[in-house]
Amino acid sequence: MLPWDGDLAGRLDRHTVESALLRDNPLGDPHERPLWVYVPPGYDDSTERYPVVYVIQGYTGHLSMWANRTPFRQPFVETADAVFAGGAPGCVVVYVDAWTAYGGSQFVDSPGTGRYHSYLCDEIVPWVDARYRTIPDRESRAIAGKSSGGFGAMITPMLRPDLFGALATHAGDSLYELCYVPDFGQAVRALRGYDRDIQAWWADFRARPAFTRPEDATLLQLIGVSACFSASPDGTPELPFDPATGVLRPEVWQRWLDWDPVRMVPSRAEAVSSWRAVWIDAGTSDEYYLDVGAEAFRAKVLEAGLPAERIHFELFEAGHAAIDYRYPLSLAWLAEKLAR
Repeated sequence: MLPWDGDLAGRLDRHTVESALLRDNPLGDPHERPLWVYVPPGYDDSTERYPVVYVIQGYTGHLSMWANRTPFRQPFVETADAVFAGGAPGCVVVYVDAWTAYGGSQFVDSPGTGRYHSYLCDEIVPWVDARYRTIPDRESRAIAGKSSGGFGAMITPMLRPDLFGALATHAGDSLYELCYVPDFGQAVRALRGYDRDIQAWWADFRARPAFTRPEDATLLQLIGVSACFSASPDGTPELPFDPATGVLRPEVWQRWLDWDPVRMVPSRAEAVSSWRAVWIDAGTSDEYYLDVGAEAFRAKVLEAGLPAERIHFELFEAGHAAIDYRYPLSLAWLAEKLAR
């Protein structure tokens, strides 16, 4: 394995897309966004149309991180290419950027961050279909991601079953009483040093090198997810608990629970039962108990009427981090399912 860039059997095109929906977003983030589109070997020599897999990232992920090379591991752009070079049915793979100043958008529309769900569904999907030889049909379109990206992969086909008929979620955020609540106590302790005011922490965080204090990761996720799930109409993130006592604020916390994929499934059973392929996996030592969330999500999907043979479910020995070796496995599985 070479410790530098390798040649691709397919081709990776790097674009910049101008978004009308992200223009003048609440955080002043760029409305011009990078977009990477991979086409498989043989694409340029044929007139064939291809299924598409959209790939989205976890919290604090941005597009150029897909090219990051760590010791003894290849980046996903290369391992994805190897899937198709190795004989899997060809797919177009689209790498989508949904970065915000808080580190992520959760791929939802929110007054606190912007219209990132609509950006993905109503701008990026049509943009790709207009410029590449895709099969522009929900039966040939999937979405995949890990962590917050896995959350986005779970909810997007529920909200837009007209666009997405398949998904892969790796340790996707779910079962919020387990994956989010444990961090609330840590946040209360951390906010003691900021007069119980997360905006005071945010001002301090932006004024110094990031992640130089132990509380930074916890509070960044808290303010960011609050901006996505429970922002006030003026965009101010509202915390789902009292920052002095840690007591849950029921009305605000309910806004978070309304986005829990486990809780979303029953009200969207018709969409869920129509999916043609679902990959669900997580590590058995996941620090956010997303292996438990994965089991709960699978159970709800089955209850909604999706046949078990359309689901690949797997728990494997790992924590939450460094599970990128799982991505090409789900991609190869999706490619086979979309080709049928």
